[in-house]
Amino acid sequence: MKTMQIFKVALVVLFLASGIVGCATTPPATQDSMVDQTDMSQQADAKSAVDTTEDTMKSEAVPSHMDLAAMENIYFDFDKFTLSAEARKTLADNADYLKANSGTQVVIEGHCDERGSDEYNLALGESRALAAKNYLVSLGISAKQLSVISYGEEKPAAMGSNEEAWAKNRRAEFKAVQ
Repeated sequence: MKTMQIFKVALVVLFLASGIVGCATTPPATQDSMVDQTDMSQQADAKSAVDTTEDTMKSEAVPSHMDLAAMENIYFDFDKFTLSAEARKTLADNADYLKANSGTQVVIEGHCDERGSDEYNLALGESRALAAKNYLVSLGISAKQLSVISYGEEKPAAMGSNEEAWAKNRRAEFKAVQ
């Protein structure tokens, strides 16, 4: 519970700092990764796309036994938030579910593996969740139906410090909101 309180404070500080600077979130940059034009447009829209994050934090996610079983997680390459062909296909299937269930509100959670600083991983997790949200919106899903949150490395799907565990942790998850 204390970790969630720290996360909420950190998230508020992050949003306040981005408002003071007055610029949209920029993608995490490394020497190994080049950001393509699609990523740049996703980041340019990031500030407007994160319209319900604080409301989502106040809402409670549906218990795990009631998660959207029809919606699948998507996975990312190391240090990337670009959607792979497989991720786009999964998102298209998820969009079909959301179209058939237009009253369902969904929070998209961005996650990372343990490598990188806390701040870096929070930003990367947000970029991953926004990439998924923006693609779903491009497929006709209402942006009002979707919100995003980043957990960075805080909620690993798999424990371990190896490629198998890291690959499972670099993901976006979809949760129903009450």
